[in-house]
Amino acid sequence: MWSGANRAAEEFYAGLLQEFDEKKKGICKDPFIYEADIQVQLISKGQANPLKNILHENETIFIVEKVPLEKEEPSHIEELQFEETAISDLSTGENVGLLALPVGRARQLIGFYTMAHNPNMTHLKINRPVTALPPLWVRCDGSDPEGIGWLGAELISTSSNITGIVLYMVTCKVDKNYSVNLEDLKKSHKKRHHLSTLTASGFAQYELFKSTALDDTVAASQTRITLDISWSPVDEILQTPPLSSTATLVLADGLRTGVTEWPEPLEAKSAVELVQEFLNELNKLNEFGDSTNKDTEIVKHDAAAVDRSIECLLTVRGDLDFAEQLWCKMSSSVISYQDLVKCFTLVIQSLQRGDIQPWLHSGSNSLLSKLIYQSYHGTMDMVSLSGTVPVQMLLEIGLDKLKKDYICFFIGQELASLNHLEYFISPSVDTQEQVHRVQKLHHILEIVVSCMLFIKPQHELLFSLTQSCIKYYEQNPLDEQHIFQLPVRPTAVKDLYQNEKPQKWRVEINSGQKKVKTVWQLSDSPPVDHLNFHRPDFSELTLNGSLEERISFTNMVTCSQVHFK
Repeated sequence: MWSGANRAAEEFYAGLLQEFDEKKKGICKDPFIYEADIQVQLISKGQANPLKNILHENETIFIVEKVPLEKEEPSHIEELQFEETAISDLSTGENVGLLALPVGRARQLIGFYTMAHNPNMTHLKINRPVTALPPLWVRCDGSDPEGIGWLGAELISTSSNITGIVLYMVTCKVDKNYSVNLEDLKKSHKKRHHLSTLTASGFAQYELFKSTALDDTVAASQTRITLDISWSPVDEILQTPPLSSTATLVLADGLRTGVTEWPEPLEAKSAVELVQEFLNELNKLNEFGDSTNKDTEIVKHDAAAVDRSIECLLTVRGDLDFAEQLWCKMSSSVISYQDLVKCFTLVIQSLQRGDIQPWLHSGSNSLLSKLIYQSYHGTMDMVSLSGTVPVQMLLEIGLDKLKKDYICFFIGQELASLNHLEYFISPSVDTQEQVHRVQKLHHILEIVVSCMLFIKPQHELLFSLTQSCIKYYEQNPLDEQHIFQLPVRPTAVKDLYQNEKPQKWRVEINSGQKKVKTVWQLSDSPPVDHLNFHRPDFSELTLNGSLEERISFTNMVTCSQVHFK
């Protein structure tokens, strides 16, 4: 019996060590398989971590789970049914539940990990000194009475020796009538760890706003604004955070993504007709002319491509130059490459004949702007409207207009100066880089507008948020999943949370040792993604989308400390 356990511990440790060494060398590979039915993968810092809602830390860990069952190739008849159910299976986490192990098997694996690192187990055929490996976490199926979802083990070590191990247990359950007392939690912690002093730290998360995509066929922008608040000491379970807390505003806003296609026209007339009429009007006036009403209508059509929440805060500009007006005409009516060629041919011919002498804002380096400036002197370069040239010309005038729109917004709202925006609007980089930078600016705009509309913060907070986003995107590529965080004073946002129920409330009890803790958490979503919980169907939803009875999940993290002597 013991010889079998020893061999198993040696083999398990050898597999973990090889995975760890290869990861350090930058060798990427699939999870390693142990005893045919178990897979182990090393999750590095920054990678998606299934324990993020429990550990609240971002560290390298081993995840142990069942090897997924290989599904048979669906037949032609089954294929349609498979496609219909695949998305729902993934979203409900049913496939993840299949990866969990029985608690007894999980304890056995934790035991192998502990044996291999115990310096007293000198009979094991392991090279000494033993390499200290990252923490090990095993998915559990929750079939035991306590509802264990995870078992974990983390080493205690000094600079040269492994001195002990901390064993973690995570339980989770649906609990509408939870009854827990803070003093009972403290007494339990003291008794388990034989400690006389302790501290209780609180955390609460409030979801201030979250957009919902009503149409699954549209890749909608997902906006989420939360308020994270931390404080100590905690006086009672579900305590409202005091005004002396530390608060952080957390904003995430994913841009729309998808394949770019020629849009459906917004105008009844064709693009060529609209451009010809526009040129005829300019020819008659022989100057820019007074077309305020039509310009306003054009801008509204142009803004139809922008989220309505953003449109309502964008000021209609009355200083559109020729290229910007042309962009508005074409962007709302062009439906093909041939439209682009015909429209720009009309414009270039009018410039060559001297029928129009349009004015432009300064600072544009677009090809159309250069042709217009040349037309003032009666000489123009020959331009071949073939290949990607027409698309490039439309893109350039569109970029110029968007840049000026964004400048107008940020400066008009006193959130940034022209110097702050220089990086995003500079024409000195190639067109592709200009597109990337304007996308960044648009992401900033979405974040700021969401904040303005849904939580209505003071201007000081909006200015700080804008500057934080600008600084981030001056140094980083576009990241649609990036979460922006902004420290705030609880007094400035107290009206947003003091009378609301938190999305998540947590108390952590410890005694000065980071790894030795007891955590109790209440949340409206399950922190353990692989356990099967009852999910209300749509008939249980009210008209405003909330549940008639709030579903609560409680989870508990407890630990025990073992010292190697």
